[in-house]
Amino acid sequence: MSTSQFFARPQLADCVPDLVATARGDKKATLVIKNAKLVNVCSGEIQDGISIGVQGSRIAFVGADASHMIGADTKIIDAAGRYVAPGLLDGHCHIESSQITPTQFARAVLPKGTTGGFFDAHEITNVLGLPGLRLMLDEARQTPLAAYMQVASCVPSTGPDMETAGAEIGPAEVAEAFTWGPDMIALGEVMNFPGVVFGDEKMIGEIQATLRAGRVADGHYTWPVDDWRISAYAASGITGCHESVNAEDVIERVRRGMYAKMRRGSAWHDVAESIKAHTDYGIDTRRMMLVTDDRSPESLVDEGHMDFVVRHAISQGVRPVTAFQMATINTAERFGVARDVGTITPASIADIIILDGNLADVNVVMTIAAGQVVAENGKMTVELPEFEYPQEAINSVHLTRAVTEQDFVIEAPIQSGELTARAIGVRENHVDTTEDLVSVRIENGQVALKVEDGISKLAVIERHKGTGNKTVGLASRVGFNVPAAIATTVAHDCHNVMIIGNSDALMAQAANAVAEMQGGIAVVTEDKIVKLPLPVAGLMSNAPFEQVAEQSRAVSQALYQAGCTMNYAFMTLSLLALVVIPELRISDLGLFKMTEQGFVKVPLFIEEQ
Repeated sequence: MSTSQFFARPQLADCVPDLVATARGDKKATLVIKNAKLVNVCSGEIQDGISIGVQGSRIAFVGADASHMIGADTKIIDAAGRYVAPGLLDGHCHIESSQITPTQFARAVLPKGTTGGFFDAHEITNVLGLPGLRLMLDEARQTPLAAYMQVASCVPSTGPDMETAGAEIGPAEVAEAFTWGPDMIALGEVMNFPGVVFGDEKMIGEIQATLRAGRVADGHYTWPVDDWRISAYAASGITGCHESVNAEDVIERVRRGMYAKMRRGSAWHDVAESIKAHTDYGIDTRRMMLVTDDRSPESLVDEGHMDFVVRHAISQGVRPVTAFQMATINTAERFGVARDVGTITPASIADIIILDGNLADVNVVMTIAAGQVVAENGKMTVELPEFEYPQEAINSVHLTRAVTEQDFVIEAPIQSGELTARAIGVRENHVDTTEDLVSVRIENGQVALKVEDGISKLAVIERHKGTGNKTVGLASRVGFNVPAAIATTVAHDCHNVMIIGNSDALMAQAANAVAEMQGGIAVVTEDKIVKLPLPVAGLMSNAPFEQVAEQSRAVSQALYQAGCTMNYAFMTLSLLALVVIPELRISDLGLFKMTEQGFVKVPLFIEEQ
């Protein structure tokens, strides 16, 4: 029997006769959990002495005594007074950002209590188009996860005049993807928010295709929330957004009928401030959700997944049951699937976690997915099959030639002296950057940097179509204090080859190492090179997640030793090519700045204006 059959999630209508018969006791349960302390996210209370009866993949009974449905073949789990809660749901997550495939992601998060998620696979879609999205869906379907996929809305994130992606998605592609099944749940984050506000035909068409398919649309809005533009964005029908960084952001989104998704990724620490909308201002939490967005593989091992986010929210003063609601029923209701997931109630799918100790500790000791025990005491108890990727998915780096030192030369409009230039200012634990104006020396008509300047070069080379497009700019606060470079094909969201460094020679070496691996990360110093191969679309590894986590940890350590000491530094650096985030970004087609009017291309040197 295949994994997808074993963890089947049949339609409720097909299960009704068996569920009702089991609740009566005429049909014996396949699983009974007794002596549970139920975290009831529907009523917001803790119920002692509860039993839960399961028939196949769904719950048939919740009450004080399930003895009438226990038969000779019924599996019995004695919770012994421990807390039992619905499996945790991630309301906004990019699996690819964890640098592991859906199968390995499931292995990593199921023991932590995550039983489902709403996954925006716009990373692989930017590389491979709809076929890449379909690969993610097909692989996720063979895991025990309740894996709901979203159609990537912004491929590329802005437009072909600003960046080069491996594909392009429009209204027709969105409509097609929604025919693949009900687990194609929503339109992924609409990052081109200026396009929505100012009536871009493609963006409006994608939202219309989503609404006509009876799905919901997710947002990504980073303008201030104190003017008319947030209402224009909401008027499009977008009803969820994860870009809240403070209480005001949450409050204004909720007031306009949106679900405010509060993010605690590896390097995005937004919950502490955004949760104050509830803890300080008393905003109703039913439209507030906890999400991860991006989690590095080593942070999945070291900190956890949604269990970590819930624990963190509780530490900020949120009542434990309320925090669980923000990661279960609120999320399910937002996407219209609360009949299936997000609660422990009769008829719901049996995605259940058992926790040891205090509820606030979120210490998951058993995970049940679709009525089957899949993890216990931090380890998977079932084997998941390998997923076969086609050649086009693992040969996706197409450079026109080898990269050389000359590719990183920045020509200046003067022969010698100093010029003021724009540098992308990196901010630790934040997705946004600053536009830093820095003074750079010019020698022989070229920018001349020294290690002690504290400024790095930052380049993006197109890798999908062999165009040869390339931009070289500057970055500040990266931290390199020795000659060093990092190259990566994980460069949100178009995922071209991005190189950051203070040595042209090492930058070339790092770029060529990544190309030779057909994708991944390479950190190069004068005495060593550290690599993390990511052969699937240049984004993911299908190696065991434990191995990838250690390789990612080695990348972090190499960056740290070179002076880049930011928390989960790679996660922050990987966003420097994401044009839709303020304030200054780079793509293969130039430098772009976020303004009141939208995205504007700007020159590197101020004097050029």
